[in-house]
Amino acid sequence: MSENSFSSLELHPDLLENLSSLGYVSMTPIQAQSLPPILAGQDVIAQSKTGSGKTAAFGLGLLAKLDTANFRTQSLVLCPTRELADQVAKEIRRLARAARNVKVLTLCGGMPFRAQAVSLQHGAHVVVGTPGRIEDHLRKATLDLSGLTTLVLDEADRMLDMGFQDTLDIIIGQVPKTRQTLLFSATYPEQIEAIARRVMLEPVMTEVESRHDNATIRQHFYEVDDDQHRFTALRLLLLQHRPESAVVFCNTKRESRSVAEDLCGHGFAAIALHGDLEQRDRDQTLVRFANRSATVLVATDVAARGLDIDALDAVINYHIARDSEIYLHRIGRTGRAGSKGVAYSLISEKESYKVALLQDYLGQIIVREPLPPLQVLKKSAAGPLMATLLIDGGKKQKVRPGDILGALTGSNGIPGAQVGKIDIFDNRAYVAVHIDAAKPALKKLTQGKLKGRSFRVRRIRD
Repeated sequence: MSENSFSSLELHPDLLENLSSLGYVSMTPIQAQSLPPILAGQDVIAQSKTGSGKTAAFGLGLLAKLDTANFRTQSLVLCPTRELADQVAKEIRRLARAARNVKVLTLCGGMPFRAQAVSLQHGAHVVVGTPGRIEDHLRKATLDLSGLTTLVLDEADRMLDMGFQDTLDIIIGQVPKTRQTLLFSATYPEQIEAIARRVMLEPVMTEVESRHDNATIRQHFYEVDDDQHRFTALRLLLLQHRPESAVVFCNTKRESRSVAEDLCGHGFAAIALHGDLEQRDRDQTLVRFANRSATVLVATDVAARGLDIDALDAVINYHIARDSEIYLHRIGRTGRAGSKGVAYSLISEKESYKVALLQDYLGQIIVREPLPPLQVLKKSAAGPLMATLLIDGGKKQKVRPGDILGALTGSNGIPGAQVGKIDIFDNRAYVAVHIDAAKPALKKLTQGKLKGRSFRVRRIRD
């Protein structure tokens, strides 16, 4: 038995069997270092880059000690953003699917408070949320943490960067002093060290190299002259390398909207993600990108953490990030959990000071490479592999993924192989279908029924 095998851990057979079905065979370095002390009940500080497998590490830890017969909140996971909270909650549900009656509840801002309060009345074993909304529920006594056994601070450095220090202090002040505390952070600045001294008991420190190198992520840098040349360079890279999924990072909301619109004008299936989006639009944007019905996501740094897309082909820095640490978080969207990735960065003479700081941070010389030749612009942009259909019915209408799959593949339906990801929300559902099957799939759902009912269905277009 390999020392890095999950089967070497003292986990319930059902958890191990589920891990095997999910394709988890060998532990990543951060899992191998942190899981033994976590399972032993010790406080743990884990420092590692994004995409290293940390969610499974603390997820397995809290699930291993869960008492499912007790519907009090036993574990609280604090995340800096809604995107990360959603991602973490989904991963914990996947890890827990072999166990019965495990309830995982997400509490984030931007969603109706009353609906969350009603859900809390029915109990939840695990709560995943953002600090602001968790504090709101504690203040209004809709969330009771007196039975908490595990507190997880995920992306702790980012929470401090976003100004959550006081809120974290309030939350920690309302959890039992006798508990397990797990702190995960990409960096370990003095603020994190100070928190650890105050809220943790003899923590075990685990650290995995946080620098990305060219063995994991190939990094390329290109010189541009002005904004017009910058956009041309972006088109050249997308047309030359033709990634099936790429994230383009911009520094401002306005720029992300503008770049996405301009890319659409040149035939790319591009969508924008930034902080001004309403929750419904944010969810829809992430669904479309994850299910490959959009090939380019143009994002601000609101997506730099918490964006979890399998097999992301490339990251493009439209502008170099304002600080070197953010640069690492950006390129960490690709090359996740042992896979290979590639990052392209566009830099101008005005950004020379940022480049100098980045060189020192990375410990390597940044070499500018020539851009692809201009004749590449004659190529047509690659279209998406999938199309997304929106169904005006979801969890509250008892719509399940199997219902949608059955309706699509039933009598005279489309082949199951042409059906992609299915995402179910409270009052709506999204299903990805192969682009060639979009019309018959839309017709099948429009003319057929789900749960014995007719629902409005439409195709989402740019």
